[in-house]
Amino acid sequence: MGTESEPYVQLATLRQVHQVVAELNTARSLADTLQAVTDGVVKGLGFELAAVNLVRQDGDLVVAAFSGSAAAETLLAGRVGSRASWDRRLNMAQHWGMLRFIPHTEGWVLDGDDVPTWHTEGPPPRFPDEWHPDDRLYAPMYASPAGGGELIGVISVDKPVNGRHPGPWACEALQMYAFQAAIAISNARLRANMQRALVRLEREQQALRASEESFRQAFEYAPSGMAIAEMGGDQHGRVVRANDALCRLLGRPAAIMRRYSFSDLVHPEDVGVLLRTSAEGGRAELRLSRRDGTHLWVSLRNSVVADTTDGPRFLLTHVEDIEERKSRELALAHRASHDSLTGLPNSAELRARLSGKLCDRPHHNGAALHADAYSYGYGPEESAAPLVGYDHHTHTIAPEGDAVAGKGLAVLFCDLDGFKSINDRFGHHTGDAVLIEVARRLTSVVRDGDTVARLGGDEFVVLADGLARDDAADLAERLRNAIIPPIRVEGRAVRVGASFGIGWAGCGMTAEQVLQSADQRMYLEKRSRSGNRNHRRAG
Repeated sequence: MGTESEPYVQLATLRQVHQVVAELNTARSLADTLQAVTDGVVKGLGFELAAVNLVRQDGDLVVAAFSGSAAAETLLAGRVGSRASWDRRLNMAQHWGMLRFIPHTEGWVLDGDDVPTWHTEGPPPRFPDEWHPDDRLYAPMYASPAGGGELIGVISVDKPVNGRHPGPWACEALQMYAFQAAIAISNARLRANMQRALVRLEREQQALRASEESFRQAFEYAPSGMAIAEMGGDQHGRVVRANDALCRLLGRPAAIMRRYSFSDLVHPEDVGVLLRTSAEGGRAELRLSRRDGTHLWVSLRNSVVADTTDGPRFLLTHVEDIEERKSRELALAHRASHDSLTGLPNSAELRARLSGKLCDRPHHNGAALHADAYSYGYGPEESAAPLVGYDHHTHTIAPEGDAVAGKGLAVLFCDLDGFKSINDRFGHHTGDAVLIEVARRLTSVVRDGDTVARLGGDEFVVLADGLARDDAADLAERLRNAIIPPIRVEGRAVRVGASFGIGWAGCGMTAEQVLQSADQRMYLEKRSRSGNRNHRRAG
């Protein structure tokens, strides 16, 4: 026992555990997996005898596999022990981590229960940690790693090859092996359940496939992506199987695909679409992530494969690449809602966004539009209060005149000064370049979430929500200062100015009313600036 802690012994044990765990995953059926579990204990963990007592549907445990003694296997294989007797053993046993140990000095009380047991002969122990033939060591297997889940079965071991009670390292190895065995058995059961479900599916859908092999070939060699995913429970949507077409489409090997659920692969913005489709079956268009980090538009169609006895079992998912079509659709939608020259939202999109902030119910005092020209320092003419309880709508109002905390939706109408002369002198090519640069500068000043749109010609509009009147005036000044610096076009420096009118949107008004008011304020600002220049010339 003293040499067990030596590094080379631990490393050798670890290698043996790794090898036998690897063999667990090569078994093709549940029976093969159970036999591999007991064989692994004997070959790799230092015990001469091992058995797997598997929990049946009725809760009792049956000896499902045995290794180490043909005579003992003949005696015990297939015999059943009641769940009550097993619970008694596990509850009275000493806790060695996740393992359970009943020394021979205490186990005599179990001689009359119905748990299948083999007896080996041997002399009484000569020293405290020597193994006694009536010692009992169990490794329970649970559905969850922490041991708090459903009991899957119990590995029973006997006759350590060194004749001693297993030390900490050996106990840890057995405990780790039991955890891996539980996973292997659960996966084998899942595969067995899937196979039974496929057989039932064959009987109900004979027109689709005549045999399990034909379904496998249709699945594996289908030109479009296909996957089988779990339905219901904690593993809902987890990919159980993916065909070659889907693996190529997403750039992920089949073994890697089985690590994911569809919720892991879908674009974050499309998770809600996926959940609705998975819950109800049907079609959806959404984005799935590829291995290189890009996202691909696909058409996803789910068929709920039902078990007539147990209800829905899994989803059969078809995945079709629609990236090219979706790109064309998105490009058309973008062109319809954005200015072709600057790429900014166009007039229609601006009005749609503005209308989306407003409802058609005015403030109870008759909320009116409030506008301000930033150079004059005009404030909103009247205050307004939120409309409470209106269909969960956040009522849009103008900020109160002198309240620092009052904030609203500011609409900044911008008209360029001197742009017409640039068009007339240098041509539309230069004018277009100026508009593109002005759009870039405006966009660089506003916050994320604000809207910069081009109405047409040299008119731009900025929507900025959550601003106080001083904030709006400051924003207008910063936008104007961003436009003023020279713009170089083909080696020539040109300048434009800008006049701004600040409007405040309020529910009960149309988008057109909001824009007209801001336009009027911009006109007053432009006329004021023109008058100041004429006055300076006259002076």
